Amino acid sequence: MPYIGKEPIVGNFQKCDAITVVNGQAAYTLQVSSTNVVPESANHMLVSLNGILQAPVTSFTVSGSTLTFASNLATGDVIDFVILLGNVLDLGTPSDGTVTNAKLAQDIISGETALASTPADTDEFLVSDAGTLKRIDYSLIKSANSPFAVASGSQTISTATNTLLTFGTETFDTDGAYDGTNKFTCPAGQGGKYFFRANIRLDSMYDEDEIQLSFFKNGSQDGTTVNFTRVPKDNISYAFGITGIIVLAATDYIQVNTYHTRGSDRTTTGAATAFSGFKLIGTQ
Repeated sequence: MPYIGKEPIVGNFQKCDAITVVNGQAAYTLQVSSTNVVPESANHMLVSLNGILQAPVTSFTVSGSTLTFASNLATGDVIDFVILLGNVLDLGTPSDGTVTNAKLAQDIISGETALASTPADTDEFLVSDAGTLKRIDYSLIKSANSPFAVASGSQTISTATNTLLTFGTETFDTDGAYDGTNKFTCPAGQGGKYFFRANIRLDSMYDEDEIQLSFFKNGSQDGTTVNFTRVPKDNISYAFGITGIIVLAATDYIQVNTYHTRGSDRTTTGAATAFSGFKLIGTQ
């Protein structure tokens, strides 16, 4: 690589050839194997005179390949050794594309360490917590369990009868927690607060007919998630829905129940009758 000026010596430890003191002389030429050498600076040298290490700059200086002591040496003085340290604080910058994967630590993040499958729950990620890097398990940040389903075809709902709605066509079911018919079951290790939503549409409803929609937890109505409505006019297909946050433990299950007062059986309308839910992350 070309340089403007002197090329730096990087990490090159060298012991200079022995130097014979000349009475009344302060400047001496530095050589290694009889070839002039140029130190990085006085601070990159170890110089011993009469058994004492000399202080750079104050006791000696260097210019090019010339070592100059602060005062003339005299007969009897001995330059014990001169060692060139090179630029020990700068290892240099590798050229683009010169560092191979074999020279990288196994835990370095690179294209060689790309994850080819879904992380395990105990796999760790680095996150910045108010500027401090911390590790966190994938299990704490992975996507919430999110089952979704829509009714396949239609379902007959008897009048004045609590009826569990069936949802036969899954859009997706992340953890296989929906049974394909009418029940979502909290998976092992996924207990917590869940958000659920359900919609229903019944055909041929009339003014003042009532429709109730509710979530059932473990076979019983969840009192915090009940909704009912009165149909506003005659002979319409009427739709409405409910949402709710329900605390679940492993094996708890949720179903959707409906009830109407039309006086005769009514039928749900396919995709307009739906059930969905997901676990809320970061809640207690």
